[in-house]
Amino acid sequence: MKAELKKITQNGIKVFEIENDNGMRAELLSYGAIISKLFVKDRNGNLVDVVAGYENEDDYASDICYFGALVGRVCNRTAGAKFSLDGVTYELAKNDGNNHLHGGVEGFNKKEYSAEIVGPASIKFSRISPNKEEGYPGTMTVSVTYTLTNDNALEIAYEATSDKRTPCALTNHSYFNLDGDFESVLDHEVFIDADKMSDIDEELIPTGKLIDVKGTPYDFRKPKRVGKDIGADDRLLHIANGYDFNFVLNDGGIDDVRASAYGKKSGILLQVFTTKPCIQFYTGNFLSGEKGKKVYKKQSALCLETQNFPNAVNMPSLQDVVLKAGELYSSKTKYVFSTK
Repeated sequence: MKAELKKITQNGIKVFEIENDNGMRAELLSYGAIISKLFVKDRNGNLVDVVAGYENEDDYASDICYFGALVGRVCNRTAGAKFSLDGVTYELAKNDGNNHLHGGVEGFNKKEYSAEIVGPASIKFSRISPNKEEGYPGTMTVSVTYTLTNDNALEIAYEATSDKRTPCALTNHSYFNLDGDFESVLDHEVFIDADKMSDIDEELIPTGKLIDVKGTPYDFRKPKRVGKDIGADDRLLHIANGYDFNFVLNDGGIDDVRASAYGKKSGILLQVFTTKPCIQFYTGNFLSGEKGKKVYKKQSALCLETQNFPNAVNMPSLQDVVLKAGELYSSKTKYVFSTK
């Protein structure tokens, strides 16, 4: 196993590499705590980079897709770019129409992190988010630790504390194409252990209503081709221009497979384990020819973002995402890779 500082870019970004004993390896950046490369063996034993991103690490400074990044303080969309807490209304940065998306104009994906090698194939990234950053209350200390294990898992462990009550809901925004060609994910097979998903309005904001997926294009309770129903004449698919929805996971925990994706060309299977209650399944509908390691076109990659209920800070009946002063926010997600 290996964890090392590989290089420092012209703009000062530290590039770390971690590798397990099977040859699976990842490159991680001090900027945005980004997973920039993730090499997994296919059914023929060839290494395939399965995450979208840029060859030149300094290009992430102008990225608008959140490729591989730590997202916070609150992932997904916050309605009206505001929320009320303890009788105070907080105005957040508007960076998605009238709404707040993925932490704001310069969220956690646009910050520099201190980095520490904490294990044989493990890197911890940390920073302090000051009071009122992007409109959020409280000074928050946040960290994310990436670890490769010899069972071919990429483990992501999040921790945060704050000196004031503040919303906190962190995720990683990696885009996967398990064939590595980033041509299309419509032939990928996806499974999501969810009986229900969140309804949305015309601005992709959850309404608070939950939809039963049975008999709908959103039923992934058995592995299904992404492209099978993505073109269905359905209101929500028209709004999102594909899949971009919050799936409410059934009862389970970190030892249960909550979702999976399979690339038929490569034979690579990705299984998702998480302590989070939800997963955002996104099929890269807003990708429009971004040039990086590949040219990323619409639906050339997919995301399985483990998360809390989106916009929960404005709908406390769903789930409280407020971190209390002095308490520890902690969550874990594992992306486990194999072949079949």
